[in-house]
Amino acid sequence: MTTVAQSSPMEVARHWRRRRNIGGFVLITEPHVVPLLRSNIWMVSGRDRDLVIDAGLGLVPLRPYLPTDADRPVTLVATHAHRDHVGAAHEFLDLCAHRLEAQAIEEATDDIPLDVSMWPDELLAGFERKGYQCRCGTLSALPFSGFSAVDEHLKPARVSQLVDEGDIIDLGDQCFEVLHLPGHSPGSIGLFQRSTGAFFSGDVIYDGPLLDDIEGADRGAYCRTMERLLSLPVRSVFPGHGPAFGRSRLLEIARHYLRTWERLR
Repeated sequence: MTTVAQSSPMEVARHWRRRRNIGGFVLITEPHVVPLLRSNIWMVSGRDRDLVIDAGLGLVPLRPYLPTDADRPVTLVATHAHRDHVGAAHEFLDLCAHRLEAQAIEEATDDIPLDVSMWPDELLAGFERKGYQCRCGTLSALPFSGFSAVDEHLKPARVSQLVDEGDIIDLGDQCFEVLHLPGHSPGSIGLFQRSTGAFFSGDVIYDGPLLDDIEGADRGAYCRTMERLLSLPVRSVFPGHGPAFGRSRLLEIARHYLRTWERLR
């Protein structure tokens, strides 16, 4: 079963993914996935190669859906190793990740079940306290006929390049700087384009309940990351979940997190 309790069979989605242009970049989402696991897939077209940032759940192939030629070089950057960001990572020969996330990607260790009946009650309760509702299931439609959430597992992917603070992803006519921003996970990274102020943040920061109490998270490191974001000359944030937003909202989210953590200490 895909859900804990379901009164009628789940229909197959007519279109599993949705594609839009946001701020000059391509955003790909999986609208039939619950918000907790509905990560953003961003694509940047460059002169010499294209860049994809994160890879969704990977329940159906991603590469054929990308608006690019089949023989054109494509680099995938995984902002971190969580399942909802690396599901289709195995489809890419050129895969970049931080060294602290690489082993988890290659061994597919974050193989969280898509059938929530297999989740411990305390895990569900923890997500609910954050504002995420999952008890009715992780999907609102099936990606294809015959799909079984019980049988769906995260696939290992080979990391071809380790990246760290200060490394540059060069597309020929555009460059993105790798920022190591731990907190959500030890090797979480973001990509920053200094020429435009565009910041692809993964799960480092987004406009929604931030997960800082899951396995591998570190609130102290998260606070240091938030303090760093306050001084970063960001103009636009293209996050791992939810809508894109500007600098003022980034400052609000970061300051709110820091105030909240200070109250909890």
